[in-house]
Parts: sequence; structure tokens; C-alpha cells
Amino acid sequence: MKRFNNGYFHLVFFLLLGSGLCMDPFSYDQSVKSECLMEPPQTTGNTGGEGFKEFKINESGGIRNVVERVDLQEGNIYSISAWVKLRNESQSKVGMTFRGENGRNVFGGEVMARKGCWSLLKGGITADFSGPIDIFFKDDDLSASEILVENVRMQRFNKTQWRLQQDQIIEKIRKNKVRFQMSFQNKSALKGSVISIEQIKPSFLLGCAMNYRILESDSYKEWFVSRFRLTSFTNEMKWYATEAVRGQENYKLADSMMQLAEENGILVKGHTVLWDYKYWQPNWVKMITDPEDLKNVTLNRINSVMKRYKGRLVGWDVMNENVHFNYFENMLGGNASAIVYSLASKLDPDIPLFLNEFNTVEYAKDRVGSPVNVVKKMQEIVSFPGNNNIKGGIGAQGHFGPIQPNLAYMRSALDTLGSLGFPVWLTEVDMAKFPDQVKYMEDILREAYSHPAVKAIILYGGPEVSGFNKLTLADKDFNNTDIGDLIDKLLREWKQEPVEIPIQHHEHNDEEKGRIIWFSPEISLLHGHYRVTVTNPSMKNFSTSFSLEVTKETGHLQEVQLVIDA
Repeated sequence: MKRFNNGYFHLVFFLLLGSGLCMDPFSYDQSVKSECLMEPPQTTGNTGGEGFKEFKINESGGIRNVVERVDLQEGNIYSISAWVKLRNESQSKVGMTFRGENGRNVFGGEVMARKGCWSLLKGGITADFSGPIDIFFKDDDLSASEILVENVRMQRFNKTQWRLQQDQIIEKIRKNKVRFQMSFQNKSALKGSVISIEQIKPSFLLGCAMNYRILESDSYKEWFVSRFRLTSFTNEMKWYATEAVRGQENYKLADSMMQLAEENGILVKGHTVLWDYKYWQPNWVKMITDPEDLKNVTLNRINSVMKRYKGRLVGWDVMNENVHFNYFENMLGGNASAIVYSLASKLDPDIPLFLNEFNTVEYAKDRVGSPVNVVKKMQEIVSFPGNNNIKGGIGAQGHFGPIQPNLAYMRSALDTLGSLGFPVWLTEVDMAKFPDQVKYMEDILREAYSHPAVKAIILYGGPEVSGFNKLTLADKDFNNTDIGDLIDKLLREWKQEPVEIPIQHHEHNDEEKGRIIWFSPEISLLHGHYRVTVTNPSMKNFSTSFSLEVTKETGHLQEVQLVIDA
């Protein structure tokens, strides 16, 4: 219990302007402005000083294919931003790529650029080697002369600096300063009193998927319930699981798991109403060739599953992986996803409806599932007639490979995914087992937690008995694995520890009302719901409790007033 008593080096590259920018090495703007600017923001500062370099621009004003050669140092993180504009095309994706001397390419980020205005491209690279690389700005369908680039900035962080920045952001976005003002009737009640603060429910939840095996193992159930307050079922709500035979619905597993969750205060995100991949349809659905027949059974599926669990879920994955796949669009028309989201919103209008995709934050080489494409798809859905008031959500699955994650790219990807203002969840986070799994999973989870757009994380893992073979959090005897120890550590860290504030002296008297006023010191509390209790050990019958929600909506400093009639 916590008790309260009274020559970093960075580079900035720039184009066309010939002026550098002196930046705080720990600064980073995690917003991505969706609107184009007629002029890119102007840099200010000394020109030509140490740490600054100017790109070479060809006579036509277009940037060359190779922008600049930069020496990387292994283990460092390089965050890069640039303003880009197209000469002729109305819009096209422009990306940044890093190429090493061995010919290896690392994709660092992209933006949907437009003609006539400037868009901010953000990204970067986490160096897993030391040596020179070349930075490219390019579009696969455009020549280099079609792309204009200005104000390219690169900022280098070592791991300690990156972690320090994360902690500073967490302090700003996940916590509030709270100060109590207590009004007592007399000094005897004030002297020796204590304010005890206990968090009942954190606002940010680190959850974990569950599957049907939890119904077969009391030990699995006890293990899960003792840790997590948020879950999503792996397969049990999917169409092929609830209607394997046409017209014969069976929700037994999903209902039983839902009951287990509700009885233990565990929130559930629904997964999934539909899946846009033909392979994962019920076998009988795959055989349907008549679009009208498919439309009818699809409408029945949407109504069946959503009405069954209405009011019991905190969100729905509506059309799973509809950026990578397009089964329903091919069968029912190009607006199939938008129409399904419209129906879903009418059936359950009070919860976020997620677009859930893979390879958005975890695998930059998959250009189909890129953050830009995910945002574009969600924009298409909400711009469909009648969909402008839909409560959207972005689900980034987060199936990471057994390699060092590119945290700079992940951060820029989350920036892009958060640009619509919808909540972003990491929904199926895992990583294949290998020696650095624990270290890199911690990097990934902390990066997500420190991003203001991310509202929740769901792990795709569990104890050995659950069958999750990548993120195995406990062995067959339910003893923690190393990755399980990490998750328990983060669960403790991201939940506010109990706080006690002794009331030692009063600040001033309210002579008009004849009361004694006391102000607590400011304390930093994680967002969430709290039980606050005021007691005095020397007074047997003196105790008062009340509920308190600490939230960013109240501003950075939240003042709580309480009148004690004792």
C-alpha cells in the first residue's frame, strides 16, 4: 500500500526550407491530422548546426528515389516524419522504406497523399543491426518525380529514452491528479483521520481470450477469473460454431461461457457476427450460389446472434477481416460491409462496432492490411447513407512474429488507426515462442498502453490446458511461465495500488459556517472507479465511504469535496 505524507543526440533532416528545428528529444505528437494542409508547418531554429542535414532536391522539385543514407546503431529506435504531396494524381499511398546494403527492405510507414495539399507521413525503424541504410519515399504506382516531400525529420531514441517517453505519456493519458477538500465539524474528528482509496475497476483493461476448455476445467476457470476482467471467445460465437447445419442453431457453448463471464464480472467483446473470408463460413453457406438465398440466411444470422446477446457485450466484431477479404462483397455487392454495419448499429446502437484486422500494427510488409487501408475501409462504412452516427471501433489483432518488433512503425500505425476518433483495441495479441518472447512482448504491450487511442488489450493466450500454443501463460499445473509472470506484473502495474492519506492538520477555518477545512496533497491516480473511505481509529463509530470515478473528462486536476458531520 502506498502511503502519502506531507547530451542526448538527435538528427533533424529537412527539405526545401533550409532551416532546422530544435526539438525536445522526448517529444512526440501521437495525433495524425486527417485533413490535408495547404502548406506544411514551417520549422524554426538555427540553420546548419550540429545534427542537421539537408536533402538534395532535383531541379524539377521532385525528390530522388534514394532520399538519404543514414547510419543506424543497433538497438536504437528511429522515429521519422515527413510532409508529402502529389503533383498530378488525386490521391495515392506514399510510403517510406529503408534499404540496407545487403538489399533487405524494411517498410516504415505510409500515408494517403493527395494532390494540392500536404499530408503527414509518420513511421520509423527499430534497428536490429548497425550500419548504413538508404531511406526511400515512394509509391509503387508513381514515378519519383510525382512526389513532393518537405520537412523530413528523424529522431533517435535509445531503449531507455523510449521507455521514459512511454512513462511520461502514461502519466498524462492514463492518470489524473486528485485533491480532496474535507470539511469537518470539529478538530477531534479531523485529527488522526485517514482517507483510504481503493480502485474497484480500472478504466483500461488488459484482458485475455478464452475458449470452451474453460467449461471443462475448474482450474482453468479459477486461473482466469483471478486475473482478467475482459475477454473475447475464440470461436464459440462464430457462425460455423452456432449453426453448423442450416436451420439448426446451437448456442450452448457460447451461452455457457457468457454465463461464466457474467457471474464473475468479466466483460465480453463479441467475436464475430460475420467473417468476410469464404473459407471460414459454415460448410453449407459455402455451397450457396444464389445471392438472394445468401442474403436471407445472412440477415437471419445477424438478427439471431445480435439479439441474443444485446445489452450483454461491450462491443462486436461485425465483419471480421473485411479489408483482407471480400466474400460478402463478391456475393452481395460492394456495399455489403456498410449495410451489415448499418443493421448491426440498429440492433445494438450503444456499443462500438469493430472492424477487426490482422497485420495492421504487427507486420508492415502486408500492404493490404495497412493502417491506411483499415482507416479507408472504416471511412467507407461510416460514410454510407445512414451510417454517420455509428459507434465505430478499430480492432488490431496483433499476431506478432518471433522477431524484434518495430516500435516506431507500431506507434505510427496506432496514430493512423486512431485518426478517426474511434476506440482502438488490440484484440488478439500473441507472439510465437522464442528466446526473446518475454522481452519483446513487454515492448509491444507497453507501446500499446502508452498510446492515447488504445482503450483495451486482449491477449490471445492462456494456460497450457487451454491449447494456446504461442502465448502459454501457465504450465499444466497452472504455475506461471515467464510470459505469465510478465502479464501478472503488468496487471498489477496497470491497476492502482491502494492509497492512504493521513489527515494531520487543518488548513484553515470556515468561520461563517463554523467548520474546519482540510486539503489533501495532490495525488496521481489511474483512471477508473474507486471506493474512498474516511475513518478515524480513535473514534469507533466514525466511518464514511463514497464512490469516485477518476476520468480524463474531469480535466487534469480533479477536486473532490466531502462534508464530514462529526
